[in-house]
Amino acid sequence: MVAALRLYVRAVEAMARAVGRVTMYLIFAMIAVLLYSSISKTFFLPAIWTFELAQFLMVAYFLLGGGYSMQLGGHVRMDLLYGAWSDRTKTWVDSFTILFLIAYLVLLLYGGINSSIYALVYGERSYSAWRPYMAPIKIVMCIGIFIMLLQAIATWIRDLCRLRGIDL
Repeated sequence: MVAALRLYVRAVEAMARAVGRVTMYLIFAMIAVLLYSSISKTFFLPAIWTFELAQFLMVAYFLLGGGYSMQLGGHVRMDLLYGAWSDRTKTWVDSFTILFLIAYLVLLLYGGINSSIYALVYGERSYSAWRPYMAPIKIVMCIGIFIMLLQAIATWIRDLCRLRGIDL
């Protein structure tokens, strides 16, 4: 059983790390789009697609990198009491509170999948002047949420094993 848990945690963390490392470079794409937007507004006719594309890239950046950020402990934590606790108490609290995150991510994924299916079936488009199809960004959002859900479960397993004295 421990070998299966170890395999799951290592596989999920490797996948989240790989996706997160590749996703980090989306910031350069977003910078390029915003730079083009600034130049086009200053010297040429303003492009109608740059602002919305930058928003889509930012959504992909945040959601696809969420699992990797969680793995690195990069999410914000309320440190009013947490910093003074022992490692064991922190692990107990983390293993309990992560259940709320997992429940939230499951509901978010459920809604995201339903919204993605709707966007695909009905050809949903944005209400902006550019009017891009919404399905691609909604699918990317679902992938990011799913990766973060897998990473949250892996973190929970790691915390439970740490409480039992098992090193993964």
